[in-house]
Amino acid sequence: MKNTVIFLGIILTIYIFYRVYIFQTLDNGLNQLIKNGAVILDVRTEKEYGTGHIPGSKNISLGTIIERYIELDKNQTYITVCSHGLRSVKAESILKERGFKNVYNGGAWSDLMNNMSNNKE
Repeated sequence: MKNTVIFLGIILTIYIFYRVYIFQTLDNGLNQLIKNGAVILDVRTEKEYGTGHIPGSKNISLGTIIERYIELDKNQTYITVCSHGLRSVKAESILKERGFKNVYNGGAWSDLMNNMSNNKE
């Protein structure tokens, strides 16, 4: 029983650190960027994207972004999203390494969509 409690405590601690990390890596002002024409880049797999996504978003999976980034315009602003926020951080990093200047982490696509809905005027 004691080992189970310790294990659950470790899992809870990891989860809390994960949520804090995701919150800290989200960029501010995403709604304004979207209003100004930013493209939402969903880096989940096609299958995941097919189960639900932000209307108008572009889907390039993280697994193919290293080859397919050439399909993107380096002068465009992009907001990367995925299912939980980890892949979007990695995609943001990959694009910035390849010379993209205007790339922002949007975290989980569903959170960004809810945020967009809540901030409509």
